[in-house]
Amino acid sequence: MMRLPTLHARNVPLAVTSGLFCLMFAYGSISYKGFFSLQVFLNLLIDNAFLIVAAVGMTFVILSGGIDLSIGAVAALTTMVSAMLVQQHHWSLWAATPLVLGIGTLFGLVMGVLIHVFKLQPFIVTLGGMFLARGLCYVLSIDSISITDPLYTALSQHKIMLGADAFISVNVVIALLVLAAAVFIAHYSRFGRTIYAMGGNERSASLMGLPVGRSKILVYTLSGFCSALCGVMLTFYMLSGYGLHAQGMELDAIAAVVIGGTLLTGGSGYVAGTLVGVLILGIIQSLIMFDGGFSSWWTRIAVGALLCLFCIMQGALKRKKGVAGA
Repeated sequence: MMRLPTLHARNVPLAVTSGLFCLMFAYGSISYKGFFSLQVFLNLLIDNAFLIVAAVGMTFVILSGGIDLSIGAVAALTTMVSAMLVQQHHWSLWAATPLVLGIGTLFGLVMGVLIHVFKLQPFIVTLGGMFLARGLCYVLSIDSISITDPLYTALSQHKIMLGADAFISVNVVIALLVLAAAVFIAHYSRFGRTIYAMGGNERSASLMGLPVGRSKILVYTLSGFCSALCGVMLTFYMLSGYGLHAQGMELDAIAAVVIGGTLLTGGSGYVAGTLVGVLILGIIQSLIMFDGGFSSWWTRIAVGALLCLFCIMQGALKRKKGVAGA
């Protein structure tokens, strides 16, 4: 008798997430006219490209067993610095972007050093980083700074055509390149294997001779870089810098990572699952928009309910794994 292939426990969350996205898209296609189209799907990527990049950085942090609450604030600071340099000091895009990416990377590096060297809790360190970055935004300006630079405007409005009617933005290309690089780093590099080992058991990873300290610092450095890149993409999307940009993005990123199948305790998950998690957040918003009868706050309610369900599922799978191991 032929046996059906069984699904490994660590793949169950990703399979459930992918199936849920397909069901949601199918429901929207049946319920709302015009929902079933390539452009509606591509709009999910266009509207959430910057969140994909932020969530990729958060995925590495959570896989390592940590947390980063500063990504939204660092992204906002990036928009402010970019807008001031380009709009008020007339820097070129190519000069301002490396500088703001360096600032975000430095932010992550400093937090990583504080966490590793001084053995501080990631929650407290990154919370402090969040307050510092958000406060610096208002030191620079309490008002929104609009960007009217011709190159910024051209990149913001540029459409990359995929056929006669479908298109994507420059931000989508950046997000997909970052995602591809992240998949390679997580699953095909020594650094990625070290992160998984750290998240599973940091002490065991140290005893195996893995560079735990250096990798932990690099994880937060990478998250800082992704946060700054998210901020650059946000300036393309919003054409402005503002201290209130990306407010709550760290929570959206955590939700996307967990819904995408990554264990909140670390050590298990897939970067590709994070993409699906972001798409689920986007499709919930699209369904509510197409319906027209619900407030936008229902997006938060739906995401909160999904997050609770996935946390319960992760807990059940972890207990099952523990029983099986015993």
